[in-house]
Amino acid sequence: MRIFRSLTSLPKLYWHFFGSLLLILLAGWIAWPNVFTLNLSGLQSWLPQVPQYLTVQKSQINLTPIGIPFRTDVPLQYGLDIQGGTQVTLEVDMSSIPEADRETALTSAVEVIRRRVDLYGVAETNIRTAVFQDQYRIVVELPGIDQPETALQLIGQTAQLQFQEFQYEESTSSADLESEEATPSVTGQFVATGLGGDQLSRATVQFSPQTGEPVVNLEFSAEGADLFAEITERNLNQPLAIALDDQIITAPIVNQAIYGGQAQISGQFSVEEAETLATQLNAGALPVPIEIVEQTTIGPTLGQTSLEKSVFAGMVGLVLVAFFMIFLYGWSGFLAVIGLLAYGIITLALYKLIPVTLTLPGVAGLMLSIGMAVDANILTFERMKEELRANKPWNRVIKDGFGRSWDSIKDANLATLSICFILFNPFEWGFLHTSGPVRGFALTLALGIGVGLFTGVFFSRILLQLFLAPPKQTERNA
Repeated sequence: MRIFRSLTSLPKLYWHFFGSLLLILLAGWIAWPNVFTLNLSGLQSWLPQVPQYLTVQKSQINLTPIGIPFRTDVPLQYGLDIQGGTQVTLEVDMSSIPEADRETALTSAVEVIRRRVDLYGVAETNIRTAVFQDQYRIVVELPGIDQPETALQLIGQTAQLQFQEFQYEESTSSADLESEEATPSVTGQFVATGLGGDQLSRATVQFSPQTGEPVVNLEFSAEGADLFAEITERNLNQPLAIALDDQIITAPIVNQAIYGGQAQISGQFSVEEAETLATQLNAGALPVPIEIVEQTTIGPTLGQTSLEKSVFAGMVGLVLVAFFMIFLYGWSGFLAVIGLLAYGIITLALYKLIPVTLTLPGVAGLMLSIGMAVDANILTFERMKEELRANKPWNRVIKDGFGRSWDSIKDANLATLSICFILFNPFEWGFLHTSGPVRGFALTLALGIGVGLFTGVFFSRILLQLFLAPPKQTERNA
C-alpha cells in the first residue's frame, strides 16, 4: 500500500511525462525496421570469428488474435516514384452512357480494373479516379512489375459479363469398363448461355420486405428477359453462374422460372457484399470503352536515388534547424530538438499504421512540416522572453508563454490544415483535381502538423517544466 500511495501522490506533470515517454517508445518500436542488417566488417581485424553482416529481426507485438487491430510488423509502403513501376492513365469513354449512370459506370470500371490487377498478382496497387468537367479518367499505379505490356493489355480490355449454366457430363473410367457393375461418374462445367452484359440493364441493392436483408435486383432488357426466362426454365434447382471476365463472381440456385425481366439474388449478404456484387454486375451491364492515354515507367534505381537524396536533404535540414534552435535559445532549444526527434519517431510510426504510401511529394510535405513543428516552439520561447522581462515567477512564465502563444499557433496551423483539406479533396469535388501526388503531399503535411502540435506544445512544455531551471536574475533582465 505504501508503494500505491507514493504512485498516486505523484504530480500530474509526471504522469503526463511518463505517458508521453511510453507513447514515444511504442512509436519507436513500430517505426524501427522489422529486419535490419549490421555491417561488422570493421571488427573482423580484431575478432575474426565475428561475421561480416549480422541480421537482426525485432520482436513483434500482435494484438489481432484478441480482437484489437494492432501489430508492430507493418511495413512502410513506398509509392511508385520511389519503388519503381508503371503508372497508367486510362480515358473512359462515357459518350454512350446516360448522364445519370456515368458515376455508376465509372465505379464499375474501377472495380473491373481492380479485379484484373489482383488476378495479375500486383501488390499494393493504387487505383484512383479523376473527374474534371466531361473527362473521366482512371489512374492505375503498378509498382514493381517486370512486364508492364502484359498488364496494360489486360487492364485496357472492356469488361465481359456472361451468365453460365452447368452442363453435366457422364464418364466411366477404363478400369470400370471391365466390371459389370460399372458406375459412371458425373462431372461437368459451366458453359455460356448466350445471355450477357448487353442484355442486363442494371443491378441495384435493395432490402427484402420479408427479412430486411440486402438483396441484389437485376433488370433485363426485352431481349434479355425472354432469354433469361428460357434459361431459368431449364435450370430449375440448378446453379446459374455469373462470370465477369471468365471469373465466376456468384452462382445462385434457380428456385423458379423467372419471367418479366426482373430477378433477385439473395443469400444472407451483408450490405458491403451486396454493393460489391451490384458493382461487379454493373461493370458488365454498363460496359465502357477504356483507352490508355498515358504511360509512365519509373525504374527502381531512379526512385531509390531520389529517395536517398531527399532523405539526405531532410537530414541536413534537421541538423540546421537543431543548430538554429540551440544557438538561439540555449537549453530551451535543446529540449525543443528532443521534441523534434519525438516528432519524427511518431510520424514514421503513423505512416506505417495508417498506412501512408510514401512518395516524393509526401517526403516534401514531411520536410516542410519539420520546420512548422519548431514554429510553435519559436513563438512560445519568444513569448516567454517577454514574460521573463516582466519578472514573473518561472512557473508563471512557462504557463503564460504557452498560453498566450497558443492563439497564434492555433490560427497558423488551422490555416495550413484548411489548405491541406483542399489539396486532399476527400469528398471528390469535381471542380478540384484529385492528383495522387498532391494528395500525398497534403496528407503527410496534415499529419505532420497534428504531431507537431503534440510535440511542440504538449511534450515540449512537459520537458521545460521538468528539466529546465529558472534563469538567473541577470538573464531575466537582459
